[in-house]
Amino acid sequence: MSEESKRTVLSARGRLEAFFDEGTFNEIDRYVVHHINGYGMEDKKVAGDSVVTGYGHVDGRPMFAFSQDASFMGGSLGEAHAKKVCKVMDLAAKEMSPLVGFNDSGGARLQEGVISLGAYGDIFFRNVRCSGVIPQISVINGHCAGGAVYSPAMTDFILMVEGQAYMFITGPKVVKAVTGENVSKEDLGGAHAHAAKSGVCHLVCPDDYQAAQKVRELLSFLPQNSNEKPRDVTPSDAPERACPELLSIAPDDPKQGYDVRDVIRTVMDDGYFLEIHEAFAPNLVVGFARLNGHAVGVVANQPRSLAGTLDCEASRKGARFIRTCDAFNVPLVTFVDVPGFLPGVNQEHNGIILHGAKILFAFSEATVPKLTVILRKAFGGAYDVMSSKHIGGDFNFAWPQAQIAVMGAAGAVEILHHRTIKQLKDEGREEELKQFLADQTAGYEETYLTPYMAAEHGYIDDVIAPDATRQVLARALEMVRHKMEPTYPRRHRNVPL
Repeated sequence: MSEESKRTVLSARGRLEAFFDEGTFNEIDRYVVHHINGYGMEDKKVAGDSVVTGYGHVDGRPMFAFSQDASFMGGSLGEAHAKKVCKVMDLAAKEMSPLVGFNDSGGARLQEGVISLGAYGDIFFRNVRCSGVIPQISVINGHCAGGAVYSPAMTDFILMVEGQAYMFITGPKVVKAVTGENVSKEDLGGAHAHAAKSGVCHLVCPDDYQAAQKVRELLSFLPQNSNEKPRDVTPSDAPERACPELLSIAPDDPKQGYDVRDVIRTVMDDGYFLEIHEAFAPNLVVGFARLNGHAVGVVANQPRSLAGTLDCEASRKGARFIRTCDAFNVPLVTFVDVPGFLPGVNQEHNGIILHGAKILFAFSEATVPKLTVILRKAFGGAYDVMSSKHIGGDFNFAWPQAQIAVMGAAGAVEILHHRTIKQLKDEGREEELKQFLADQTAGYEETYLTPYMAAEHGYIDDVIAPDATRQVLARALEMVRHKMEPTYPRRHRNVPL
C-alpha cells in the first residue's frame, strides 16, 4: 500500500485489506442482496448489500471481521446486511477467534421498518453472548448513530478516526429540536468528544489506515479467546535490567507531581506502553505493555492530574480495563500513588460510592496474576482499592519512601490531638502550638507514614529499591503466571452500577 493511500479514506474492502496480513483476506457472502420491494428498493440492489464480511490472518492468527460500506445507501443496515454480520460473528464464536467491526453506517434502513430493528437486536444478542469469550473490537470510520451505537458499546474496545467518525444516539438536528442546543457533529459525537468527555472511545486514530494498524497492535496483547493466554514475544530487554532513572523520577516530596508514565516506560520492556483512554479521566493511567516478553495490563495513579486521587470517572475507567484484562488472561501490574478518593459534593452526588466500588470489585474479582508497587502515597480506603494484598494481590511491594496510612500526617494530628490544639489556640500560645504540631507530625510520620508497619504485618511482601523494580516484578510474574484460583459457582456476579 502506497504512502499516499495510507493517508486517504479507505473503502470498506480497503479497511479489511489494511487490517489483515497481506493476501490473507477471504470475503464471504459477496453476492448477497436485499429482498425488499417498495420505495424503489427493487431497483436498488448491489452485490454484497452494504457490508463486506470475511476472515483472514493477523500476524498469522485467524480472525474475522466486517466492514460497513457507506457507498451503498449510506451503509444502512437491513435484514441482508445484518445476516451477513451475524454469520461472521457466529463463525468467530465457533472458531473462538477475535472479531473486528469497521463501522460506517447511517443506521437502520427506513425502507425495511421493524425488520431492520430486529436485525440490530440479532447483532446485539451476539455481542453479549461473545462478551468475555472472544475479543471484540469496534472501529468507527464514519457515522454510527441511533441504535447502531449499542453494538460497539458492548465490545471490548472502540477506536475512532478523528475528523470523520461520529457516534451519537440523536444527531445535532434532533438535539436542537428537542433542547434548543446548537452543537456540531464533532462536538456532540466526534472522536475527541468521546475520548475526553464520555469515555466511549478508547483510542483516537488519524486515518483509516492507522486505525487498522492500531487494532493489530491492540490485538497483539490479547489472546484468541478466554481459554488462552496472550502470545509471548522473545524479549530484547533483559529482565534483570536495573532502572536507575527511577531514583529521580518520583520526587521525595509527596506534594510534588510527576508523570507516572515515565515510571511505566522505564520498568516495561523497551520503554513501550500502549495507553488506553489517554484523554479520559487522566488521573488514572491504564494500558498495555510487556514485561520480560509477557503481555501485562498496567493500572497506575497519575500524580500530575488531581494529585492522583480516584474520582467517579477514574474508578469507572479502571474497573472496565481491569475486567477486560481479567476476561482475557492478561496479568495486572499496578503502580500506586494515591492520596484517597476525590472529596466534594459533586463527587458524592455523582455516585462516587458506587463508582469507587466498581474498581474495588474489579480488582477483587480478578483471578489473573496481580502485582502491585506502592511508589509514594497509599492513603485511606484507596490503599485497599488499588490491588492491595487484602483484595487478592499476589505480590505487593513498596518503595522505601512509600507512605501507607489512613491519611496524611497533618490531618491525622489534627484529629488525634484536637483538644490540645484547641486549648493552645484558645490560650494564644502560638509558638508552643507550632512546636507541638511539628513534633507530633514528625512522630506520626516516623511511626505510621512508612511501608514498614504494613511489611511487619505481611501486607507488603518486600520493601524494594526503586531501581530494582523491573527485576523484582519480572521475577514475581514468572512465579504466578500460571496460577489457578478457584471460583464459586454462580450465575453471574452482581457488579455495582
